[in-house]
Amino acid sequence: MDWKIIAATFGAVFFAELADKTQMVGIGLAAKTGKPLSVWIGSVGAYIVVTIISVFLGSLAAKFIRPELIRYIGASLFILIGALMLIKAI
Repeated sequence: MDWKIIAATFGAVFFAELADKTQMVGIGLAAKTGKPLSVWIGSVGAYIVVTIISVFLGSLAAKFIRPELIRYIGASLFILIGALMLIKAI
């Protein structure tokens, strides 16, 4: 196990997920249902499945595409989605 990679991944995901729409859904559902443990279990389960899929796809992509290209594609898609959201909001 590479603790440096684990720590870097934890930090990146933690700050990327901080105050995003997923947390807003969790807050809303916990407030609405009054069952925070059930909301937490559902949220963690969903995040586990999403993470498994993303790690699998990332490792598969790395076999065919250089990591630098994956980074550029990801950054470009992120910017494109942000721009489209901004245009739609205007």
